[in-house]
Amino acid sequence: MILILGAKGYVGRRFLTYLNERGLKAVSVSRSDVDYGHTESLRKLLRDRRPDFVINAAGFTGKPNVDACESAKADTLTGNAVLPLRIAEACAAEKVTWGHISSGCIYQGNRGLDEDGAPLGFRETDTPNFSFASGHCSFYSGTKALAEQVLKDAPNLYIWRLRVPFEGRDNPRNYLSKLLNYQRLLDVRNSLSHLDDFVASCWATMERRTPFGIYNVTNPGSVTTREVVEMIRAEGERRRKKGDTFSADRMAKNFDFFESEAEFMQKAAIAHRSSCVLDTTKAEEFKLPLRPVHQALEESLHNWEWAPSEP
Repeated sequence: MILILGAKGYVGRRFLTYLNERGLKAVSVSRSDVDYGHTESLRKLLRDRRPDFVINAAGFTGKPNVDACESAKADTLTGNAVLPLRIAEACAAEKVTWGHISSGCIYQGNRGLDEDGAPLGFRETDTPNFSFASGHCSFYSGTKALAEQVLKDAPNLYIWRLRVPFEGRDNPRNYLSKLLNYQRLLDVRNSLSHLDDFVASCWATMERRTPFGIYNVTNPGSVTTREVVEMIRAEGERRRKKGDTFSADRMAKNFDFFESEAEFMQKAAIAHRSSCVLDTTKAEEFKLPLRPVHQALEESLHNWEWAPSEP
């Protein structure tokens, strides 16, 4: 039995669906059921339910984006750093294996360029450079880096780094939906995580009993905002030829870009954003089911489903 904390969130819901569709008993636990931020309450839950595995998909991301974390620092720190530590204490005491959803937003930029000029991604062993310790980060990113620091000695733990999730279904948390809905965009290069690929890969580490530790669970490769916009436009043209004018018109919107990050910060943001490339060598060595990022993007757009219109 797999116990999922935070299963009402964007990523947690997908874990619940994925595992149940495979005939596995995945159980959602909400804070209204159990105060799992309290170590003893969580220990009692683990003793009563006796799960084989715990997935921590809970956290504080801020709505509509991480700017909200700047004015809710106590909630952000509690949800992203204190809570994982409490879970670690309870799981260690009850000898339960667990997985924690972390983030690649603890990095900025890349490690340099290879001989062909392609960006080199940050490895699991690289020290975060977008954290409280670096002196330059959003409060959200700082708490995610802090969590990895306090969890580094936790036993029986997988840490899965998610980075800018996307999929083929319209959702406010979906990167593609954001590009289609935001008025202006910032052109940056990033690693991305297809949500279904991410969940399947995290489960693969558990199922295959790969070594505990940190995994960059992003689709191999990286992409710029403008590249994704061109993919969206190409898909719109494909749909226009098939007579789907509704999709074609929405995908052919005028994508306006900020001239620089300085303009973005001045006009649209409070907190600095992480834009980074992660190295996926470890994930590829363990053959985690992660498609190349361009392939995953093209297939997501090809199969794109719009959210139902409000009545």
